[in-house]
Amino acid sequence: MMLDVVLLVVGLVLLVYGANWLVEGASSIASKLGVSAFVVGLTVVAFGTSMPELVVNIMSSIKGNSGLAIGNIVGSNTINVLVVLGISALIRPIKVKSSTIRIEIPYSIFAAAILFLLANDVLIDGASVSILSRIDGVVLLSFLGIFFYYTFLSSKDAKHIAKGYVKERKMKISLLLIFAGIVGLYLGGKLIVDSATQIAQLMGVPDSIIGLTIVALGTSLPELVTSAVAAYKGNADIAVGNVLGSNIFNIFMVLGISSLIKPLPFYPQANIDILMTGFASLLLLVFAFAGPGQRIDRKEGGLFVAVYVGYLVYVIMSHN
Repeated sequence: MMLDVVLLVVGLVLLVYGANWLVEGASSIASKLGVSAFVVGLTVVAFGTSMPELVVNIMSSIKGNSGLAIGNIVGSNTINVLVVLGISALIRPIKVKSSTIRIEIPYSIFAAAILFLLANDVLIDGASVSILSRIDGVVLLSFLGIFFYYTFLSSKDAKHIAKGYVKERKMKISLLLIFAGIVGLYLGGKLIVDSATQIAQLMGVPDSIIGLTIVALGTSLPELVTSAVAAYKGNADIAVGNVLGSNIFNIFMVLGISSLIKPLPFYPQANIDILMTGFASLLLLVFAFAGPGQRIDRKEGGLFVAVYVGYLVYVIMSHN
C-alpha cells in the first residue's frame, strides 16, 4: 500500500514536470521557427496544461478504466474553478474581462452540459447502457474546433497572454526538453493509473473516487501553479483564461480523444460530479456579474474553496 502511494506521488511529479518540459521545449522551437506568440499560446501552452489529464485518460481508456478516466476530467474541472481560482483570488482579487463573462465562462458551462447529454444514453435515449462512444468523441472534438475558431477570431486580445510563456533556448536544449517531457508524461501517467487502481482495490474505493480526488488534484497542479503565480503578479487574464481554457480542453479534447481510443462506459453516479462541474462554472459567472468591477474578491475565493471542501466531504461520505 505504502509503495503504491509513493509511486502515485512520483507519477504526479513526473506528470507535472513532463508537461512543463514539453511546453518549454515546443514553445522555444515554435518561436525560433517564427510562429506567432498567439499560436504558440493557443496550441502548445493550452495543449500542454491539459497533457497530464490527457495522458492519464489515454492510459485509463486503453485499460478500460472508465471510472478513473471520467472522474479525472470532471474532478479536475471542478478543482480548476473552485480550488485553483479560489486560491488565486485569495492571493489577489481577480478581475474578469467582459468577453470572458460573455463567451468563455458560458462555453465551459456548455461543455459540462454537452458531456451530460452525450454520456446519459439511458436517461436521454432510453438505451440499455450509457456510454461515451466514438461518435460522441467526434462530437466533442467538433466543439473543440468551434472553440479554436472563436479563439483565432479573438487573437488580437490573446497575443499578449501567450508572449510571457515563450522563452527561446538552443535547439538541442529544446529537443531534449521535448524528449524529457514525453518520457516524463508517459512514465508519470503509467505510474498514476497503475498505482491509483491498486490503491482503490486495496481500500475498496471505486476508481472514480480516486480519479475525482487524488488524481484530479495531481493533474490540476500545472493550472494551480500557473494561475497562482499569475494572480500574485496581477495578471488576471492568465489566471482566469488558464482555468477556463483547460476546462474546455479537458472535456472536448481529452474525453473526445479518450472515447475515440475506446468507448467509455458511463455510470449514473458520475452525474452528480458533472453537475458539480457545471455548477462551479455557473458560480463563477454569478460572482463575476455580481462582484464590484466584475471581479472575484478574496471573500468569494474563500467561498469557492469552502464549496469544494464541502463537495469533497460529500463525495467521500457518499461512498462509505
